[in-house]
Amino acid sequence: MSAAIHAFARPEVPPLPPYNAGLSSDAVRARYGVSEIARLASNENPYGPSPAVARALVDLAARAGTYPDANSTALRAAIAQRTGAQPGEVVIGNGSEDILQMLCQALLSPGDRVLTQRPAFGLHEIYPRMMGAQVELLTLTPELGFDVDAWCAALARGPKVVMLANPSNPVGCMFDAADFARLLAAVPAGTLLVVDEAYYEYARLAPGYPDVLALLRAWQAAGEGRSPWIVLRTFSKAWGLAGLRVGYGIASDAALVQLLDRVRTPFNVNLAAQAAALAAWGDEAFMAQAVARTVQQREALAAQLRALAGSVWPGLRIAPSAANFLFVDLGRANAPVNEALLARGIIVKPWKEPGFETFIRVSVGTDADNARFVQALAEIAGGQG
Repeated sequence: MSAAIHAFARPEVPPLPPYNAGLSSDAVRARYGVSEIARLASNENPYGPSPAVARALVDLAARAGTYPDANSTALRAAIAQRTGAQPGEVVIGNGSEDILQMLCQALLSPGDRVLTQRPAFGLHEIYPRMMGAQVELLTLTPELGFDVDAWCAALARGPKVVMLANPSNPVGCMFDAADFARLLAAVPAGTLLVVDEAYYEYARLAPGYPDVLALLRAWQAAGEGRSPWIVLRTFSKAWGLAGLRVGYGIASDAALVQLLDRVRTPFNVNLAAQAAALAAWGDEAFMAQAVARTVQQREALAAQLRALAGSVWPGLRIAPSAANFLFVDLGRANAPVNEALLARGIIVKPWKEPGFETFIRVSVGTDADNARFVQALAEIAGGQG
């Protein structure tokens, strides 16, 4: 029967890997019999959204029988005002991955070429392959950073779409302002540049992180930017709305947003999500405080892991990160370590791409959850299973 079903599918679909969303807290509780869970796999904000979000959601039950605003008009206007865009240059999605899918559906045909990084955010590769595109995956430097020379050389080959996550997910490395300027100078006409800034609010605190929107607009205004671009951001991370799924994109031209509207599902952002995003957007101070605290905790966690590497876990190394997570090379297979962490109620994300089976990505959590993670690694290193 399965073979018969596969015969109906487009040939690109059966080989696609499923997106690795990881285990839920309930699944870990049920499987391992643990009660306390440290969620360190999905890069969520452990401090949640602004209290304004709860207030905005209180009376929504009475409106659940009505459709949401199909164009997310109020949210688009608020985002446009703060980012210096026109409302027509803003697209809203059911998470920023919804916008990634729109881009691929609207723009890619079989045989088109897409450029991205390896290891990648899975959907930067899965969605293009879904449309029959060819995906070129660039490798990291030995120091686990972006290879700027390789990026510029690959751009010279004229890909139709570039999926650039800055900072990288899952690695955390970033293009600084000088490197990003080099990248822009290498973008040829006819290439769409997609800059995925899902971790923008964290990265902007890193020294040298570029003001991508300003650089892109200057590039465009100077007549050097002959190619379209779109910058993607999300409410799922720093704004604490992962459960409601809201992302947005700021495009170089309203015509690009109009193309995406042709493939966007009607009412793609629900009533609660729009209300919550507007409320969160109105309390930037709460978000900024949570982000600053997380960045401090990230550095503390990295220091604790380096101390572990210098004592009980030789060979452990940590990629530089401008995000709210760390990409950690364990120096050994990640599957047994992941299993031992799950048995302790600690959820991280073991990486499965070929060549990265020794890496885990660990989100920065609360002080208590971070301490549990480090203690668990010390126990595993000591052979306590």
